[in-house]
Amino acid sequence: MNDQIDSGEANGELGDAEYAEFMEIAAHEGFDPEEVEGAIDEAGHGPLPILAVVGRPNVGKSTLVNRIIGRREAVVEDKPGVTRDRVTYEAEWAGRRFKIVDTGGWEQDVLGIDASVAAQAEYAIEAADAVVFVVDSTVGATDTDEAVVRLLRKAGKPVVLCANKVDGLSGEADATALWSLGLGEPHPVSSLHGRGTGDMLDAVLEALPDAPAQTFGLAVGGPRRIALIGRPNVGKSSLLNRVAKEDRVVVNEVAGTTRDPVDELIELGGTVWKFIDTAGIRRRVHLQAGADYYASLRTAAAVEKAEVAVILIDTTESISVQDQRIVTMAVEAGRAIVIAYNKWDTLDEDRRYYLEREIETELAQVAWAPRVNVSALTGRHMEKLVPAIETALAGWETRVPTGRLNAFLGELVAGHPHPVRGGKQPRILFGTQAGAKPPRFVLFASGFIEAGYRRFVERRLREEFGFAGTPIHISVRVREKRGRKK
Repeated sequence: MNDQIDSGEANGELGDAEYAEFMEIAAHEGFDPEEVEGAIDEAGHGPLPILAVVGRPNVGKSTLVNRIIGRREAVVEDKPGVTRDRVTYEAEWAGRRFKIVDTGGWEQDVLGIDASVAAQAEYAIEAADAVVFVVDSTVGATDTDEAVVRLLRKAGKPVVLCANKVDGLSGEADATALWSLGLGEPHPVSSLHGRGTGDMLDAVLEALPDAPAQTFGLAVGGPRRIALIGRPNVGKSSLLNRVAKEDRVVVNEVAGTTRDPVDELIELGGTVWKFIDTAGIRRRVHLQAGADYYASLRTAAAVEKAEVAVILIDTTESISVQDQRIVTMAVEAGRAIVIAYNKWDTLDEDRRYYLEREIETELAQVAWAPRVNVSALTGRHMEKLVPAIETALAGWETRVPTGRLNAFLGELVAGHPHPVRGGKQPRILFGTQAGAKPPRFVLFASGFIEAGYRRFVERRLREEFGFAGTPIHISVRVREKRGRKK
């Protein structure tokens, strides 16, 4: 890898001199400084902080979400159960941006689709940085509301209590009665008319982190978190037992033995790692039921909290659509990725030939991921796992200095310009790496950059700077046309 690349701090921040030089380039190319700063900030902080809106059915959650985002986006109907899935929107208040998650009504002791709705709400709470708990003040606290309170206390997330449907001074007393829930001050709100939402959002901003909490990694010097993911029965638990050199988790030929993520501290190569054995993901989450449904949600949460996803593939079976979905989940989560092809020692020459063809066609999207061919049962090539993880982490944390990046972009655009479209040829003018973990780049251009050319830029970035084992996020900002001054 180029020796000018910094993979130490890897925080994606520009130094003062580098920043001043970069802004001078931006001004020369006709970009508004605030626009440039906003683009870097948007790309650099990674995911926005998440606010989950929860409560029992028909308390006005979707109406409140529409009020906060300023448009009628969430479906609202005067009957319970209209919202079923978790739906995410982007919102802004007092200059701060965050994501807001509208959830279905949470109920206790329900079956079928209602249980799935409740599970989605619980997962939204687990993934959120803060929660708005909506209660119908005209009804008061119900047994279901009390159950939600217990759920929120168990989650340990900051909670803002919203006493909804307070349409006038006469309803203030009803809101006051909700102090009994023990969640602090109830904020009287009418999500239908907007009354009181500003004060409630001020409280929300106090509860949300200024920057998104890093869900991966522990304190400095703590163990790196490695999630083992894959379809059921691909050998995740066997692999964990093999690297631990003892039976830490239950292994059984029956698929689905592991239900909850299991954390284990394991020393390998003189370093302590935290390996997380997860439940096998069978198929699309919304097609599952019961324990499998909850297990898949917990696996998704474990990937979000990990730094590296080790994806196990069973080499004795054809690479399936489900394998591809699991890979996509890890990529979209922005995790460093290692692919471990398990049961390699059982393959004959014919199967190896066809497997290589499958890997080339079915997993082309992660051709950059380190690959290890292992046998969790016999221990074959297990010593290659940690070096592959370290390679992926190094790529995940890498930062390219702005000067080096722009020299590369200049050569790239000169040698391989964007195709002419509609008589115009858009051009990448300059760029910067706004963040790492995973690497995030912002490119500033004179016109719209097509998806194919963006993929070309990503491919050349990898050829030049490495980035083994990590997704790369590229966003493009187009220079706005300004009218001539009269």
